[in-house]
Amino acid sequence: MTPHRTTIATFVPIRPWHKATYTNDRGECVEVSEGPVTGVRDTKHRGLGALFFGADEWQAFLDCAKADRL
Repeated sequence: MTPHRTTIATFVPIRPWHKATYTNDRGECVEVSEGPVTGVRDTKHRGLGALFFGADEWQAFLDCAKADRL
């Protein structure tokens, strides 16, 4: 079994963060910074960091969300 490695992202988004299109009115929202690598973070806890996705991963997520399969 391969041990799990923790990776610390050093990527800083070039584009500004904006509220995601699928944000709801209950305060459950995320911000995204789209580009060659897309960052996603919780608007309530920005200081806790973000998740980063490559272009293919991000497009697959969007396709799934648009098909309402999430």
